[in-house]
Order: sequence, then structure tokens, then C-alpha cells
Amino acid sequence: MNAKVRSIASGLNGSVIDVECVLTNGLPNLIIVGFANKAVDEAKERVRSAFASSKIQFPKKRIIINLAPADLPKDSPALDLAIAAAILIASNQCTHPTADSILLGELGLDGDLKPVRGIIGSLLHAKAKNYKTFFVPESNLMQARLVPNIRVIPVNNLKSLYDHLSGVSKLNEVTSNDQIEIPENTKTPYIDISLITGQDRAKRALEIAAAGSHNILMSGPPGTGKSMLAKAFPGILPSLRQEELLEITHLHSLTNNEFSEIITSRPFRSPHHSASEVSIIGGGQKPRPGEISLSHKGVLFFDELPEFSRSTIEALRQPLEDRVITVSRAQGSITYPADFTFIATANPCPCGFYGSTKQCTCLLTQIIKYQKKLSGPIVDRIDLFVDVDHIKHDRLLSQNSDSDSSKQVQKRVEKARHIQHKRYDDAVITNANMDNQRLKKHANLSKEAKILFGKAAENLDISPRSYMRILKVARTIADLDASEAIEIPHITEALQYRKQPLQL
Repeated sequence: MNAKVRSIASGLNGSVIDVECVLTNGLPNLIIVGFANKAVDEAKERVRSAFASSKIQFPKKRIIINLAPADLPKDSPALDLAIAAAILIASNQCTHPTADSILLGELGLDGDLKPVRGIIGSLLHAKAKNYKTFFVPESNLMQARLVPNIRVIPVNNLKSLYDHLSGVSKLNEVTSNDQIEIPENTKTPYIDISLITGQDRAKRALEIAAAGSHNILMSGPPGTGKSMLAKAFPGILPSLRQEELLEITHLHSLTNNEFSEIITSRPFRSPHHSASEVSIIGGGQKPRPGEISLSHKGVLFFDELPEFSRSTIEALRQPLEDRVITVSRAQGSITYPADFTFIATANPCPCGFYGSTKQCTCLLTQIIKYQKKLSGPIVDRIDLFVDVDHIKHDRLLSQNSDSDSSKQVQKRVEKARHIQHKRYDDAVITNANMDNQRLKKHANLSKEAKILFGKAAENLDISPRSYMRILKVARTIADLDASEAIEIPHITEALQYRKQPLQL
């Protein structure tokens, strides 16, 4: 008898696989064909042992398993459960599951079902092809429930699947919801921005960056609080939407073994400057997302940006512009999402004290070389530049904070984001990532502001890209003020955050 069930080759975007089984007369053997690598071929021993441990009869036939399409490489043990089910059905021990069913899971030698990597992407891909019922490992249930409008059947072991398909006892079915409540105690606690003494200008710049999803570079001497400000930044970002939570959890599940973990807070990734280029942009022999993609919908923080290698810094060009990163290798290419807010810090010189009250010990050539480590194209992709200066010592121990808390700032940011989403009729687009066509349509410069901006751009020799980025920042400042038009104060403030020429 022939049998066919369906599974998924897991990954960023899984592919639906037909698992076909046929039993023929001959020496008892289990053969797997269809471009399967060693991890899949070893399923033969896992399946045999799982049948024996579950006290299920293993057919004494020549068993051929075909994984179609045969030209697609299969390298995931997630096909184990489907292979076992196909054998059960072909040997008349069980009935077929419904036509819209997908079976996923790795079998242990004792018959227990182990979780698989990248379950969310697999389910989303199959759902798009009208598959609605999914048999998944019980350990993957939390992540599987994030995918809306599907039926999830958690399976603990092979015996429970056998009982379900043979009609002995039914497995519980879980219907995923459109919204999942996120308990407050599961969210990552961030530094409250009000606990940082002074630095009002930098806090204002961070608020603008959060409201419009703008990239920002903070420059100043060591010990002024640049890193602390950056670490407080995620706390003023809007709360995660359901779709964002889904994307983030899926990307993180591709790189770690936390198969039941749900990412409930916006990621904050802070790689060391010695990190390899592959770890930053992603890739490897088995392509995985890098830090750029793991910061998707969150923050990518480069502390002391000039200390990173030039190739790593230049690798930021595409994701900062396109909000995706394409990793190309000899075997092919893969595109990962990379819609993050980039925050960087930098010292003004190698010793860090140029332009401060402390004496700088660097040579003029060293200062110039250090500040020129950032290429023009990278600088043009950063929207806000702000200097962070020393705070007077007598203010450091003051317990009276005159600045707003992160919650207060977050409310203003969310209001500004709501204005943008309503304006662009899109919950994804913000001022920072809107295209020039939308900017021309929605900038809404007042007559006076337009004249002032034109004169300033000419006098300051602003490049076309910088011109558009300053205009986007001005649009965000206007949104924070709930102003329909960009007025002169919005333009003048936005101009203050542009890259200043090197002062020697």
C-alpha cells in the first residue's frame, strides 16, 4: 500500500515536502531517497527505535521513503514524524490525517518528540499554501500558537500520534488566536531614562530617534553616559505588535535552542567590536541570521563605532538603506529582514578627550585619521548626530530628576508613531523608512520653513541624501508636536542634529 503525508523542510522559509511511502516484498529494509543529507538519512535508526520503544509493530517489508521534490536538499530531522506516520499508514495501522495537515518533529530513540528549529517560519509558509492543521512537538506549542488562524495539535510522542490516527484516543487541538497577551513580568527591564543625570539634548535626540525610527550617533569623551543612554533607548520604543513579536521570535529561534521561548521585548543587540563580519551580517556554512537581523524591530548598538573593522561598518550600508540584508554564498543567497534602529557611540579622538575639558594627547594626524574611519555613505545613513558632554560632579548624586520617565517618553513616541501609521496607512512605515515619493507627498513644509530650509541647505552644502534625511527628522519633530505642517522651529531643530564639520 502507498501512503503520502506532508511535512516541511525547516528554515527561514520552509518548503512543503511530500513524504511518500511504499511497502514491497523483499528483505526488510528502510530506504530514504530524495536528496536527503546525513541528518535525514539517520532517521532510519531513530524511527526503528521509536517504533520499538513505543511497542508499535514495525513492518517486516522493504520500505521506501521518497521525499519530494527530489531536487530540493533536505537537511532537517523535523521530517522524522512524517516518515513514521507514512510508515504507519502504508502498513494499514493508521488512517491518513486530513488533507490540510502537516506533520513536524524529530523523534528520539525512546519515541518522544523533540522540538524543531524555525517552527514559525515553517508554519507561516505552509499556511500560505492553505495548510491549516499542524502536528507539532509539544515543546514547540508556545511558538506555534503565535501563528494566527491555524489548528495546532501538540504531540508528545509517537505512541500518542499512533493512538490519534488509529482512533484509540484523540489528541487535544489548540486553535491559535490573533492576539496573545504578554505578561508585564516577561518583558526585559531597561534602564529608566529619568535615572540618567542631565544630557537633556541627548535624551531629546533619542526621543526623536524612537518616534521616527531614526539612526543616531552619540559622540563625546569617555564616561559621559553614552552607553547608558543607548541602553535606556529600548525602554522608550513602542510596545511590540503581534506581527512584530512573531517575526522576532522566529528569527531568534533560528539561532538558538530555546524552542519554547517567545521574545516579548524589542531586542537590543550590542556586539563587541572584535566580532567577526559573519556574526554581524549572518551567513556561515548553514546560513543563520547575524546580529543585524537579530536586532530586527529593535536596536543594533555599536559601542565605539570607529573601533569596528571597516568591512563590518561598510556591511551596514544595505540594511540601513533597504531594511533587509542579503547574504550571498556559492551555494545561493538568502535575504533576512533587518529593520532596526541603529545607535552608535564614538569618541572624538583615540584618547577620547579632544574638545573636552581634559587635555587631549593625540596628534593632529591621529585625530583626522580616527574621525575619517567612517565613510561618507555610512555617515549619510545616520540621521541624528549629538554630542554628549561631561556632567558637573555636584549633579551626579542628586536624587531629584527633572526629566521625564521612560513611560512618559514612550507615550509621546507612541502618539507620534500612531500619527505616522495613520498618515501612511501602513503599520510598518515610519518617517525614517518612507521613500522619497511619500516624503514629497507628506512632508507638508510651510512656506516660511521651505524658504529657510532651502537657504540652509545651500549655505551648509548639504548633500541630496542628507537633505532628505534632515527633512524626515523635521517631519518626526513635527509629529511629536502633533503639527500637521513642518514649521520653522522643526527645521531649525532638525538642522542642529546634522553631522558637524571637523573642527581642528
